[in-house]
Amino acid sequence: MSSTTFDNIARILVTDFHLEPALVRPEAALIELGLDSLALMEFVFAVEDACHLRIPEELLDPREAGITLQRLCEVIEQLVATPAGTVPGHP
Repeated sequence: MSSTTFDNIARILVTDFHLEPALVRPEAALIELGLDSLALMEFVFAVEDACHLRIPEELLDPREAGITLQRLCEVIEQLVATPAGTVPGHP
């Protein structure tokens, strides 16, 4: 996991969603952050916009229990490293 990716996600959570920086840790599950379902989707859209990509739901469903910030970073980095128009793990 790149610290740059995590730092970008952390900045979004702290500045746009007003979370305490101490809550924003790689091992923190998205559902532990106290975001309701609408805020959680807004967060995902903000991350997608900041990273200039779309996260396919089959790679990461933010409503799924146990998804951590680290996992979100890993998916983003996987998508960034994948040629445009393809979905990692799919032919």
